Amino acid sequence: MDSQQNHGQDATTPELIRRLAEQVFGNKAKADHWLSQPTVETGDCSRLQLAHSQMGYEVVKAELDRLNHGFAS
Repeated sequence: MDSQQNHGQDATTPELIRRLAEQVFGNKAKADHWLSQPTVETGDCSRLQLAHSQMGYEVVKAELDRLNHGFAS
């Protein structure tokens, strides 16, 4: 049952991150650029790739929340 729940989250969390990024950056192009960049923590993994797991989603969401409130990430 947990694997089914995680699978469902995998399908929706990247879309939630995309929407939040578009709100923070003001447009889709800027959001997509930021999401495609690798993170410091993972090196080669983009933020959007990271958002496919629940833990990764939380990390990227926290970055976006900091940016939205005027703090550099």
